[in-house]
Amino acid sequence: MLFALCLLTLVLFQSAASCELRPVLAQVPKRLPAGYVIAEVTLKGCAAKPVAFTSSDPDFTVNTDGTIITVRGLEITTKQFSVLVQDENRSDWKVDIILSCKDEKSSSVAHKRTKRRWRPLPFSIIENDSPPFPKELEMISSDSSVNYTVYYQISGQGVTTDPKELFILNKNTGMLSVTRAVDREQYPQFNFIARVFDVSGRETDAFLPITVNVEDKNDNAPEFIGSRFFTVEERCRAGTVIGQVNATDKDQAKTPHTLIKFTLHNATDMFSIDPFTGVITAKTNTLDREAQEKVYVEIEIRDMGGASSGLFSRGTVVITLTDVNDNPPTFKEKLYKAKVQENQENVLVTRIPVEDKDLVNTSNWKALFEVTKGNESGNFRMETDPKTNEGLLYVIKGLDFEKTPLVKLEITARNEVPLVGTDTKWLSVPLELSVGDEDEGPEFNPAILYLKVKENVANGTIIGTYKALDPENKNSNGIKYYKMTDPGNWITVVENTGELKTANTIDRESPLVHKDMYNITIRAVDESKKTGKGMVIIQIEDVNDNMPVILDPDLIMCSKDDMLSSVLVEAVDLDQRPYSTPFIFELGADHDGKWKMKDATESSVVLEQAVALPTGLYSVPLLVKDLQGFGKEQTVNVRVCTCEREENGVGICGARSASSSLGSLGILALVLSGLLLLLLSLLLIFICSTKRDKLYISDDTGTGGMLLKSNTEAPGEEVKDGALLMIPGTEVVDGSLQSGLMESKNVTSASGRYGQQFFQGGGVYNTTTQEFGTEKFYSSGRYDNNLYGNNTLQKLSNRSALDTWKTNGRYLDRKLAYFGDKEEGRYADDLLKTYGHEGMGSPAGSVGCCSNLGEQESVDFLNTLGPKFKPLADVCYTTNRTGN
Repeated sequence: MLFALCLLTLVLFQSAASCELRPVLAQVPKRLPAGYVIAEVTLKGCAAKPVAFTSSDPDFTVNTDGTIITVRGLEITTKQFSVLVQDENRSDWKVDIILSCKDEKSSSVAHKRTKRRWRPLPFSIIENDSPPFPKELEMISSDSSVNYTVYYQISGQGVTTDPKELFILNKNTGMLSVTRAVDREQYPQFNFIARVFDVSGRETDAFLPITVNVEDKNDNAPEFIGSRFFTVEERCRAGTVIGQVNATDKDQAKTPHTLIKFTLHNATDMFSIDPFTGVITAKTNTLDREAQEKVYVEIEIRDMGGASSGLFSRGTVVITLTDVNDNPPTFKEKLYKAKVQENQENVLVTRIPVEDKDLVNTSNWKALFEVTKGNESGNFRMETDPKTNEGLLYVIKGLDFEKTPLVKLEITARNEVPLVGTDTKWLSVPLELSVGDEDEGPEFNPAILYLKVKENVANGTIIGTYKALDPENKNSNGIKYYKMTDPGNWITVVENTGELKTANTIDRESPLVHKDMYNITIRAVDESKKTGKGMVIIQIEDVNDNMPVILDPDLIMCSKDDMLSSVLVEAVDLDQRPYSTPFIFELGADHDGKWKMKDATESSVVLEQAVALPTGLYSVPLLVKDLQGFGKEQTVNVRVCTCEREENGVGICGARSASSSLGSLGILALVLSGLLLLLLSLLLIFICSTKRDKLYISDDTGTGGMLLKSNTEAPGEEVKDGALLMIPGTEVVDGSLQSGLMESKNVTSASGRYGQQFFQGGGVYNTTTQEFGTEKFYSSGRYDNNLYGNNTLQKLSNRSALDTWKTNGRYLDRKLAYFGDKEEGRYADDLLKTYGHEGMGSPAGSVGCCSNLGEQESVDFLNTLGPKFKPLADVCYTTNRTGN
């Protein structure tokens, strides 16, 4: 392999006086590995020092010391590119770098060429170059032109594809030219190929790839991107990051053309900005929203690192200050005054306006008010009007003019959230409240009187005196006292003195007593009828008035085998210590020695068999006494049974368990049978109460008829026409009045008896039996349907004065008195009778009360009444014979 070694020479032509930089010429090997040092760029002869280097060829890079090195392995013949140098004064210098390789003869087969390559390799054009156009760029040629007459062609991007015809080539000379300006931001690089042909059209050499780099020109000003609206709390700390302003530049990245610097043009006393990151921070801790809520900051962005030659843009950033509670509510007045009448409650006294500079309708603005002085008795309450933010002072407990005619208060206003960012504290203001005088009722002093009384104290015992005073004259003259509440009626109040006396037994164990306390309410009334109210709380002291009582005197003892069983006996005493527990348990004097006691506690004892006992019921006398020895003998009934099983360690008697298991079914059967019996009873009562005794009479003519049997006794025929009594329950049957309710009522006195009344057909029939001494008198009367028809009787039935038999009773009393005063001949002329005309040819003739004085009338006429009346005649005849 033939390795051609080339010597590297660097010639730098520079005029120290004018600081002019000449191109750097260097010879290098044909093949360059990555990291190969090409040359060094310096600014010798210039006063300023270089600070930044930028290569226009991406195959090479420049270190900070100016050393040019390869980025990757390369094979070159010639190479030309430029290095942009920026000095410490932000001045830009361009240095052209020209590399060449000198081939040397070598015997190495690996490096023997059969055809020379085209020249030159990649070159650059300047972005947006100025006219005139076309401009010649470079000449390309092929080694085959030595042996052939050739012509050249190019094709690809910028030639045959967009942007078309940007590059043109003189096909005879190989001169490449550009026809117009190029925008690097649109086309940073062009790649196309060149071919060479002889006159016959045969390609005489391999095609040559051509790369044209567009060198950047600072032709784009920076632009803002992203949001430029930021918020920060007022009173924030200095250095608080507010936001970052972002900008971009379309020029080539990582070059001075895209090195952007940020600069504030106003509000520099409030904010600062990092020149190369664009981060805005607060410069002070005194930002005040109340002074300026929105701050409009003008920012300039300039490329070339902010050099004066750089392009720039300006924009506005809006910074909004959010509210914090840095302003307390302030009062408009230094002293507030108000007035209220005494004894008024739950009334608005005054409004207290305040001002707050913080944001309206926020927690920083809303005020809370408090009475910090003068409200030790809880007479006042403060609220806030949600619309006006004013403080509302209310009196919730009436004030007393006689005690405090002028009340001095201190009102403090604060916000819903604490103050921040300020040393200011909450503010207060004094308020003077004048109390108006009114004529008041008496007042008890104290408002609640506490008394101690032992229970069961004798009735009439004075337990205390509770008096009220007139607030105006401070005395109790003319005041009277009455009870308002006394649940047990245990206390009486002396009206004129207010003395409290016991009226009934005071019982501490009563359900009316709560925690040994009993309350009564007293009302005082002065001469002007104004009232006052007070309460007396009686603390009842316990006495030993209750003996211990066994809770459950009926016990069950489950015995197992021959073991001696036991049962727990518990007692309770309603009194308190020392009049209750611990109890003393003893067997009664009449015990039979079959029982004993053990394991006694304060309120219980275990009763145990002393000897084995058969099953059965035993009565055990026990004497239970309290701590003071107060008690009595009580009997405990113990049922001894045989244990069948255990539940939770407790023996269960078999017989009792069986009874219990059967009890639910038995109870259900008893309930069902009871309900059935009740239904049958109700049905029987219903049938009996609604049954009517009806006698059906056969009708030979087929017309049918029915006679209602009646046992109802009513006033006799002495009752006048207008006072006829309708029996309750009368109904209309077949166009006539029938008695719907058949009832019997006897009216008897010492001197006589009045019989019965019934209705049939269209008339009213009365029969009266008068019995005095040993004689009987009969009278009857008929009221024809023409005189007292259905309509008349229906109206009479609604008369409320005759709906009861009381009227009849009063009438009978007067009749009896009349009969007792007159002579024997009084029966015929006692009252005027009204008779109905029975028509012509009546076999019975005219009858009246006087016929009772004659001889026994015959009933033979009944045989002539016809077949319809024959059954009725038989009944009447039978009744006459029997005397009923």
